Amino acid sequence: MTIGQAIKEIRKRKRLSQAALAERAGITQTALSQIENGKRPGEKTFERLSEALGVAMPLIHLMTYEQKDVPASKQILYEKLFPVIKGLIFEIAGDDIEPKGKKSS
Repeated sequence: MTIGQAIKEIRKRKRLSQAALAERAGITQTALSQIENGKRPGEKTFERLSEALGVAMPLIHLMTYEQKDVPASKQILYEKLFPVIKGLIFEIAGDDIEPKGKKSS
């Protein structure tokens, strides 16, 4: 999974349109579409998307790990743990996103 695919999966999980996420992140919908389709975002753009999604950048990176990235000796462990880890990332992300510019009190 690419960073863009992970961003798309989180965005959809949060029921956000591309236009809504792009606006929150301060980028164009076209730029977001390109990222979701494989273009690697720059560090600042990735940071903005991470913030707009409410998911830490390292967690998005973690979602990009695939079974082929894991040594053969650890495949069974990966198969057991990765679905749990991915579920926890979605739980951390939650479905609630505050309107841009609002902070929790």
